[in-house]
Amino acid sequence: MNNPFSIASKRILITGASSGIGRSMAIACSKMGAEVYFTGRNAAALTQTLEMMNGEGHKMLVSDITSLQDVEKLVSELPILDGIVSNAGINRRMITQYIKEMDMDMILNTNLKAPIMLAKALLKAKKINFGASIVFVSSIAAFHSSIGDGVYSASKGGLSSFSKVLALELASKKIRVNTIQPGMVHTGLTEVGPLSDEDYKKDEQRYPLGRYGNPEEIAYSAIYLLSDASVWITGTDLVIDGGISLI
Repeated sequence: MNNPFSIASKRILITGASSGIGRSMAIACSKMGAEVYFTGRNAAALTQTLEMMNGEGHKMLVSDITSLQDVEKLVSELPILDGIVSNAGINRRMITQYIKEMDMDMILNTNLKAPIMLAKALLKAKKINFGASIVFVSSIAAFHSSIGDGVYSASKGGLSSFSKVLALELASKKIRVNTIQPGMVHTGLTEVGPLSDEDYKKDEQRYPLGRYGNPEEIAYSAIYLLSDASVWITGTDLVIDGGISLI
């Protein structure tokens, strides 16, 4: 019986795979039999990701996706893809009165401009297969407000809006475009973030399911959207947040 949830032999690009969610996605996709092309700016961290992956034929590509020159080089080194996960992103919390233009440019360039320009470059180079799946990693911050997250929320809200337009533009090619909107996930961000361990544990208990998410749980949702099991889903924001956006 054909398994619609399989991504075996699909060629998948994952950005921001040096750590956290992106690393988990690269590892999970390799375990599911995909041929994974993964990027990040840190060669040593990407090598660690590669060492954790299953199978052969995967390729790490050191690239800064905020650089148009790097994006051009990256696209030239890629095969025709069956799936793209645009995951690279950053955050810096700041109350509006303390926003600096430099910080704003950094967040918007990484979280919004870079994924859009990468998608443009891949389409222009005809590197996205008919019937492929594009997944943008957004955040519940796009529609679930918290103090100090203004610029980050704006970047993720813009990404979610862009994905819906792209879904319409690519529907004739049966290319699906969706976003994943995670809540708080246990990554390096929570280890070096602004809160103490006690503060994080207290915040974690606010979640209806009693905890933050784990990176592999976000990876599993990406696999679903990359697989043929989601072949009739496009223009959707898949919320994965342990129920926190309900309260």
